[in-house]
Amino acid sequence: MISYDNLGRVQSVNTSSPVSPPNGRVFSGIQPTGVPHLGNYLGALENWVALQDQYPSVLYSIVDLHSITQPQEPARLRNNILDMAASLLACGIDPERAILFQQSKVSAHAELSWILGCLTSMPRLRHLPQWKMKSKQKNEGSVGLFTYPVLQAADILLYKSTHIPVGEDQVQHLELAQDLARIFNNRYGDVFPEPRALLSSTRKVKSLRDPSAKMSKSDPHAGATISITDSPDDIAFKIRRAVTDFTSEVTFDPETRPGVSNLVTIHSATARISLEEAVSQARGLDTGAYKQLVAEAVIQRLTPIREEIQRLKSDAAHLESVLSRGNSRAQELAASVLSEVQRCVGFS
Repeated sequence: MISYDNLGRVQSVNTSSPVSPPNGRVFSGIQPTGVPHLGNYLGALENWVALQDQYPSVLYSIVDLHSITQPQEPARLRNNILDMAASLLACGIDPERAILFQQSKVSAHAELSWILGCLTSMPRLRHLPQWKMKSKQKNEGSVGLFTYPVLQAADILLYKSTHIPVGEDQVQHLELAQDLARIFNNRYGDVFPEPRALLSSTRKVKSLRDPSAKMSKSDPHAGATISITDSPDDIAFKIRRAVTDFTSEVTFDPETRPGVSNLVTIHSATARISLEEAVSQARGLDTGAYKQLVAEAVIQRLTPIREEIQRLKSDAAHLESVLSRGNSRAQELAASVLSEVQRCVGFS
């Protein structure tokens, strides 16, 4: 069993069963959907980079198995995997401090997912938001989409992860992993620590064209989303066209002024200043002039990342080597846990 202090850190462990490192293990994954956007970077990846200094064991996976719940063109998927690897490295993921790997190269993910699926009821999965939202959009859903959360749970439990960085909209899926850890442990003995959520305090970046919605790659409006590889001209153009309102003064009021407040959030996050300081810097500026200030902050923050991505993408062999080393390290960790699970279940 694992006990935690009031900050959610692992405090003590029962060493009679192999567990993750005494100070915790972080796991998270990201789909290879091409280059991340500004919302991905500020909402998740920046936090991933910080966690490398806070925990002794960190794993980040490019979750390509998850990506094929939607149709994928094979050549594009292969390129997207390398693009995501380049993006993560450029954003600050250090393969010496974190294990960066490709999910499909560790077959234990799929085998543990099957075992956990046999412990999961269909009504439990039907109530999860991923299935309800995406199956409704398509009028029907695949078996892969339905069991997607079980594979997510397997991703986490396969490494005996203790801390999972998630957004508020992902908490229900983490709860399934917690439930499955308890169900497995009750049936077969203490194997999995119960993973805990690391909720990011970063504010969500909204669409530049519809500030009621999150920034998203799937947004049909080209000006709604800033990619981390956008040129300075593209960034300035998109922010200049961002939806605001008819009040010239800059204030932070997400309820009544969502568009302007979204710009304040972006300014604050990219310039690494408080919301109050961002508003203070806008004093005396109308929203048009403030947009230029926000654009300058975003450009300054993203330019070195964009340049590093371009450099890394020119050397596919290096990216493949980084992933290969990460795959081997992940396979080594996964093999011992899967072997333990197989013994518990009765496979060996």
